[in-house]
Order: sequence, then C-alpha cells, then structure tokens
Amino acid sequence: MDYVKGVLSGLAAIILAELVPGLWSVFRGISEQKATGLAAVAGHLVESVFSPLFWILAVSFFLLFHAAGRSGNKPVRILVFWIPTVTVTAVSIAIAAFFTYLIVHFRHQSSFH
Repeated sequence: MDYVKGVLSGLAAIILAELVPGLWSVFRGISEQKATGLAAVAGHLVESVFSPLFWILAVSFFLLFHAAGRSGNKPVRILVFWIPTVTVTAVSIAIAAFFTYLIVHFRHQSSFH
C-alpha cells in the first residue's frame, strides 16, 4: 500500500504543480504569443516543466501528500491525502481519456469524408 500512496502522491503533486500556476499563465501566454490553440498550450506545458517554480511546487505537494498519507490521524489522512490525490488523479485521467476519445473519434470520421 505504501507504493500506491507514493505513486499517487507523486502523480497528484506533478499534476497540481502544473495546474496551479499553469492555468493562469497559459491564458496570459496565449494573448502574448503568436501561437494559437493547442500549440500555445503545449508549448507552455513543456516550458513549465523546466521552471524552478514547477519543481518547488511539485516537491512541496509531494511532501505534503506523503506526510499526510503516513499520518496516524485518520481524518487528516482522509482529508489531506486521500480526497485530494484521488480526485486530482481521477479528474486528470478522465480529461486525458476524453481528449483521446475526441482525437480518435474525429480522426476516424475525417478519413471517411
């Protein structure tokens, strides 16, 4: 179970570190750059991984989740570890699956026309 908690903590930490400052700066970056649509978003996502702020947030979130997951206090463990990590991970996987479905669906439809 400790491996599952560690993987869940790391995945949720990386997703949150990308989303917390990322969403605000993506929209700012789109208005400042010539790239539009997914090119601007994809460029920003790759760029933010090399940012020190991303890694500081990712490590901070990981340490928070890891400490909460190992806490002996059950309400703290549920409220600070299980609910945030499972929610962030499940929503992110659902969004990725939705976009994958859209890409496959529309690529398949466009080949018939």
